[in-house]
Amino acid sequence: MRTLLPFRALNTLENVEYLDGLIALVQRAARGVIGRGAAKDVLHGVPMGHPLHPLAVQLPIGAWTSAVVLDIVPGAQRSSEALLAIGIVSALPAMAAGWTDWAELHPQQQRVGLVHAAANVSGTLLFAMSWVLRRQGHQSRGAAVSAAALATITLGGTLGGHLAYRLAAGANHAEEVPHLVAPGWQGLAKLADLPVEKLEKRALGDVPLLVWRSASGSVSVLSNKCSHLAGPLDEGVVMSPGPNPCVECPWHHSRFSLATGEVVQGPATSPQAAFKTRVVGGVVEICLPHAG
Repeated sequence: MRTLLPFRALNTLENVEYLDGLIALVQRAARGVIGRGAAKDVLHGVPMGHPLHPLAVQLPIGAWTSAVVLDIVPGAQRSSEALLAIGIVSALPAMAAGWTDWAELHPQQQRVGLVHAAANVSGTLLFAMSWVLRRQGHQSRGAAVSAAALATITLGGTLGGHLAYRLAAGANHAEEVPHLVAPGWQGLAKLADLPVEKLEKRALGDVPLLVWRSASGSVSVLSNKCSHLAGPLDEGVVMSPGPNPCVECPWHHSRFSLATGEVVQGPATSPQAAFKTRVVGGVVEICLPHAG
């Protein structure tokens, strides 16, 4: 079945390069406001293990949709006003989470994401206008503005769906690893061939791996494609060398424990696949739990 014209237009939006100048300005502003550290990781959703933004938008969208529905119910004007206010207030953290994720995306994703955000900001402002009109006694005009606002938010949601499902923003880009690796122990390399305290790229079949041999002789093996946007971890740097080193992705600076693959710093929210290792006859063997 051929894709409908409005949805084909989304493919064009991904490659509208004249947006890039504006994107650079907005990205700098977003990063300046958000900063780094624990608050940024919370907005990314690191403690949850997946992005926060899709969850955070449920409350404002639900409140606003309910308000529009209640506009056709006699005597429910006060309830509609309350729901509009709830949606407006709860939209603020949802926006903060969305801008935090957007600032660390690829250009094609950012182009769609910028229009997605513009639609949602416009819809939020329209809902705020509707609330003010209602408070001034203009119930019919307020209801009409709310309907327009919901249509605008729906457009934003369509763009958000394209961003998440077509462009894979927020998806785990290392999810396929357990399905591509055979279960059980498999030989990887001779221990003597692995450099000490240097990131090494190896492969198990078609799966690229990151190998780290510590000064003590222990070997850590992770999937090499960053779970955030598939950046090459072997081109990154090792942070906090010693008993608990982590690797920092060169693309968006996500950090992962070399021992466990767990996320130490976002924007990544999903861990890297971490292999068990052992040395048998001078050969490093690896095994991925729950592979296959």
